[in-house]
Amino acid sequence: MKKYISLLLAIVFIFALAACNKSPSTPTNTASPSPSPSASQSPDASSAPTESETPQGEDDLAYILGKGELVIGYTEYAPMNYYDEDGELVGFDTEYAVALCEKLGVKPKFVLINWDTKEYELASKTIDCIWNGLTVTEERRENMAFTKSYIVNEQVAVIRAEDKDKYTTLESLKSAKIVAETGSAGEMAVEADLAGANFTAVASQSSALLEVKARTADVAIIDSTMAHSMTGPGTDYADLMVIENLHLTSEEYAIGLRLGSTAVDKFNEITNALLADGTLQAIAEKYGLADRLIKD
Repeated sequence: MKKYISLLLAIVFIFALAACNKSPSTPTNTASPSPSPSASQSPDASSAPTESETPQGEDDLAYILGKGELVIGYTEYAPMNYYDEDGELVGFDTEYAVALCEKLGVKPKFVLINWDTKEYELASKTIDCIWNGLTVTEERRENMAFTKSYIVNEQVAVIRAEDKDKYTTLESLKSAKIVAETGSAGEMAVEADLAGANFTAVASQSSALLEVKARTADVAIIDSTMAHSMTGPGTDYADLMVIENLHLTSEEYAIGLRLGSTAVDKFNEITNALLADGTLQAIAEKYGLADRLIKD
């Protein structure tokens, strides 16, 4: 009897030991997918969809009209898009967009974006257009479609007024600490006209002005439209000035839409109507841009 009991206990022990040594099953990956990018959490620009990854067969105009709103990507940039003393978003591009949307039959929705990832925001449909003093370049044409140009601009150098005799030529600027917005026409101007200079890219054109005012930089290369609006007597940058007669690269502004967008022709049609009825002329005069408005 004891032999049977011993044998039974031995069998139970063997099965128990096998159960203890059994490897656990491989766990299933239940991690949630990463959230889609948004204007408040911009992804890295290097992950932007390429032309082949972006659906080109879609009717972009129908998509915008179907939503009933145009999502407009912007950054704070006077006199194009900025907040007035009452906290209201104003500016030439702001009012131009509102006027165009009214004729298009949709509501404008302004979304603050990261300028460095604007191409991704556009291609991923976080926004429908970039309307913010956007310079037309051949490089950008590879990632977006442009409407007709509406403003002529150039890059200028902003310095402290006390340095007006120190910095007068391109050659003199090469010894200065220069800043410009990353990925901007200002940065391209530095690369083209001030190669080898002591240059640092900053987050925005406003940041570039702050650097000069704070004396952490000597020169800011920014858009002429912004420079003349934000510097000099009666402004927050009364101690800064534009070096006159020292123009760097010149350029034109246009609205940036998705590559292959069917909305381009409609936007151009409405822009021509706003030029014909004097709407754009009135807005340009209001923001001191009448001499820069492209009227043809």
